[in-house]
Amino acid sequence: MSCDNKVKKLDELAILVKEFKAQGKKIVHSHGVFDLLHVGHIRHFEAGKQMGDVLVVTLTSDEHVNRGPHRPAFPQELRAEAIAALSVVDYVAINHSPSAIEAIRLFRPDVYVKGSDYKNPDQDITGRIALEIEAVHAAGGEIRFTDGITFSSSHLLNEHLSPFSEEVDQYLTAFRQRHSADEVIEWLEHAAQLRPLVVGEAIIDEYVFGETIGKSTKDPILAVLQQSVDAFAGGSLAVANHLAGLCSEVSLVTQLGEVERREEWIHSVLRSNVKAILLTKSESPTLLKLRIIDVYSGSKLLEIYRMNDQLTKDNDARDLNAALTQEFPHHDLAIVTDYGHGMLTPEAITLLCDLAPFLAVNVQSNAGNRGFNPISKYHRADYICLANHEMEVEARQRAGNAEGQLLAFEKQLACQRFTVTLGKNGSLHYDARSGFVRAPSLATRVLDRVGAGDAVLAVTALLAKLNAPWDIIAFVGNVAGAQLVAELGNAVSLEKVGLSKHITALLK
Repeated sequence: MSCDNKVKKLDELAILVKEFKAQGKKIVHSHGVFDLLHVGHIRHFEAGKQMGDVLVVTLTSDEHVNRGPHRPAFPQELRAEAIAALSVVDYVAINHSPSAIEAIRLFRPDVYVKGSDYKNPDQDITGRIALEIEAVHAAGGEIRFTDGITFSSSHLLNEHLSPFSEEVDQYLTAFRQRHSADEVIEWLEHAAQLRPLVVGEAIIDEYVFGETIGKSTKDPILAVLQQSVDAFAGGSLAVANHLAGLCSEVSLVTQLGEVERREEWIHSVLRSNVKAILLTKSESPTLLKLRIIDVYSGSKLLEIYRMNDQLTKDNDARDLNAALTQEFPHHDLAIVTDYGHGMLTPEAITLLCDLAPFLAVNVQSNAGNRGFNPISKYHRADYICLANHEMEVEARQRAGNAEGQLLAFEKQLACQRFTVTLGKNGSLHYDARSGFVRAPSLATRVLDRVGAGDAVLAVTALLAKLNAPWDIIAFVGNVAGAQLVAELGNAVSLEKVGLSKHITALLK
């Protein structure tokens, strides 16, 4: 049978499997990513075929290969073709679900076969292997494990088909010698026990996609034919969602507008473990940043702000101060996302500096605050995370020496721990005890930089609170940033499982 005839759609293969079972044939089912087909996979399939009459293999589709934006190395069609080329495999299908459970229920295999590294379900960080075993037993089948030579596709890809530059490969090699994936992930396990409070402006990031159709005949402007609109949770909403994927309990204190409030939508996009305290900013809309995107090139053509950036006042200010005072005792740290659009008054900032148990701050410089939002308005912080241009705003110096600027910051600000994100150049980290740590960018695909800094802030603040080693903080922060720049806006949020799998794939 040709390779093409062996690759089927999942529902087509389910029909074939049913026919084989009616003929009394024993069905063996194997499932995996199989990103780089190697001898370990071949021996696994050979052992599986000996357990029955027909061996069917399903592979995880590209959108569910949760090992970082540089994976899979080979698209699903090529992975399916490679497996189908093996004579020992009877049929192959691409599974578009995040786990094999749907395929197991469709096939009801007599034997579901996995490699020996899945023998202990407790070591599976996804928890899916236990659910797959349950589905197999419910279908009347048995789970069996193959023994024999094993290889890691991730290790082979890192060793021979790395997507990174020589500089990044050298960095990863040195990092692997100092830290294992298990050690890094253990810090995430500790972070999961923290109870963070997020404080800052809620932002709705809206993307309008359109086809550029030329210059207007009457005005010197570009005409765009609108095709679709997407909206994502931005600002403090995004940070809260990132933290909710890493911690069991997260609280959020933010403001929505008195008009164009969008409260129902905001509740729908926040994760279920975010306790949202949604205050009001009078005479204001909920803050919206709209970006018009050329659908073909992906280029941003225009950004539009809808906001009232006057400082919170009167009853709204008193409500904010009361909410902060009430929430501080119930949390291990406060993470402030100050976008400079008027929510955080001097009085609220004083409360944060004086009462927050551990204060992590990002003060953003953007087109909407025109540089009038310096970090120095916070007289104390335990951890500060800034983009390089935000540090330059504070230093009043463009293209300055980052290390020198950080040393000056340490003297000016009541804070001794800093992260500075440097875009394509990675990140710089500093504290008085450890000195400077630099880490390169781990991004292999950049679609949109919006929201990447929020993800870096979220995960590095947790690790800084735990006093994790700075090289681990730098590495995990850049892994998180790489995940976000590969997506549009805040279309996805950090999750402990996905972050852990990405870390494991890089460190094998």
